[in-house]
Amino acid sequence: MTQSCPHAIAIDPMIGDLDGETTRIRAAGPLARLELLGVPAWTVTRHDLAKQLLNDTRLVKDINEWELFRTGVVTHEWPLIGMIDAGRSMFTVDGDEHRRLRIKTTQALSPRRLTEIRPAIERLTTELLDEMSTLESGTAVDLKSVFAYPLPIRVVGELMGVDRSDHAYLLESYKKFFSFLTPQDERLAVMADLDRYYEKLVRAKTAERTDDLTSDLIFADEGGEPLTEEEVVGNLEALVAAGHETTVSLILNAVRALLTHPDQLAAAKAGDITWEQVVEETLRHQSPATHLLMRFATEDITVGETTIGKGEGVVMSYRAINRDTAFHGEDADEFVCTRDSAPRHLAFGYGPHVCPGAALSRLEARIALPALFERFPNLALAVPVEEIRNLPVLTQNDLGEFPVLLG
Repeated sequence: MTQSCPHAIAIDPMIGDLDGETTRIRAAGPLARLELLGVPAWTVTRHDLAKQLLNDTRLVKDINEWELFRTGVVTHEWPLIGMIDAGRSMFTVDGDEHRRLRIKTTQALSPRRLTEIRPAIERLTTELLDEMSTLESGTAVDLKSVFAYPLPIRVVGELMGVDRSDHAYLLESYKKFFSFLTPQDERLAVMADLDRYYEKLVRAKTAERTDDLTSDLIFADEGGEPLTEEEVVGNLEALVAAGHETTVSLILNAVRALLTHPDQLAAAKAGDITWEQVVEETLRHQSPATHLLMRFATEDITVGETTIGKGEGVVMSYRAINRDTAFHGEDADEFVCTRDSAPRHLAFGYGPHVCPGAALSRLEARIALPALFERFPNLALAVPVEEIRNLPVLTQNDLGEFPVLLG
């Protein structure tokens, strides 16, 4: 099913040393060889080269251009296949079809819609903080489970018009989908079940329109012909998966960075640095997507003295890209909120496929972080920072439990 590449850097599926992995990939050069669970691919590790290739029309999202998939070397038994062969959506097509699908989503995620959802984000943040405030000062809690995990799904649920009673199902489904520990047959079953869930949602809102993103996608009237049911379902699935995970990672990594850099936390509280600066530096320093899968070369592409062969896969290693010392300086591995590079990082991608939910994720974090530290000004880590581990998720900077002391 897979093939090895003897000179490739093997990615640790258990994510034991993310900093070490990033350093090794970056040291391998601007374009390096990775091995993802037995499957070789090229990876991009430099800012300028990433911008160049993300705009290169010879690199496409169509999995049928991937030689390893087309010849049966990689099959649906490969645990990461769901990140690539994810149904028809704006995330899996290019060119005119991508533009047609994308304009519907950007229309649904308009500045007007974000302005309208802001009070809801503030209300949902307050709800969670109120629940946390019932606990005694000094109580140890898992910040992920009580705050960072439920907030984005409540926001996206409200945005999409999903009942809160379905949130637990969605959280558990995406947790299984992303985790390396989930057996592949179970992951495929989860994907099929999510398809049915979103199909049911789309059909209900097709029959009775409501004021939410799902209905906006169904009835979008710009950018050519309407979306098919499959296309609406594909866009919703990808938006929830990517948007939710990104925001969870952003909130938790920002809190971890601030609690381990008390001078910058104090500056943020005092208004000497903005929460926007905190968010942008977190996105750069701890990119929510570690490795974004995958684009495929429709012809040979020469980069310096290296050639990406026709049919080969290319991964964007955003954590390495956003710590590129040639672009961000020799202190690129340091968390520095006053750095003069935000928002020039590429945490949300670049070019035609730049993340359409970036503004929503930023908005959530800019609301959640100051509210959290205002409510709990003496918030502290409950364990040494070295004990906070990443979950076994190869594509996401996904933290496990995040124990803190309320105060």
